[in-house]
Amino acid sequence: QVQLVESGGGLAQAGGSLRLSCAASGRTFSPYSMGWFRQAPGKEREFVARITWNRGITNYADFVKGRFTISRENAKNTMYLQMNSLKPEDTAVYYCSTQRASGSAYSNWGQGTQVTVSS
Repeated sequence: QVQLVESGGGLAQAGGSLRLSCAASGRTFSPYSMGWFRQAPGKEREFVARITWNRGITNYADFVKGRFTISRENAKNTMYLQMNSLKPEDTAVYYCSTQRASGSAYSNWGQGTQVTVSS
């Protein structure tokens, strides 16, 4: 069973930056893609960005395009989310997850890391 551990969350001012990491443990790790999701208080979890593991193809939610950058380091089984120009509405718990195959649901979630952006 692959375990995912997020880190890098914290408090930032509006306009600031944070970098999240998601480290996967396990002897063999080769998902189709990994993704970042977030859940703000009182709201449903929403998609933020994803990256295919082998080819590095990326997709972003419209509300983070131009501000967030997703990347991965295959040798370290680690995915990153560089968040720039943060806004108070980016405040949420950020989760990483894996997609086993194209078209399959995201599963195997991490515990989440809190991001709080003050105005």
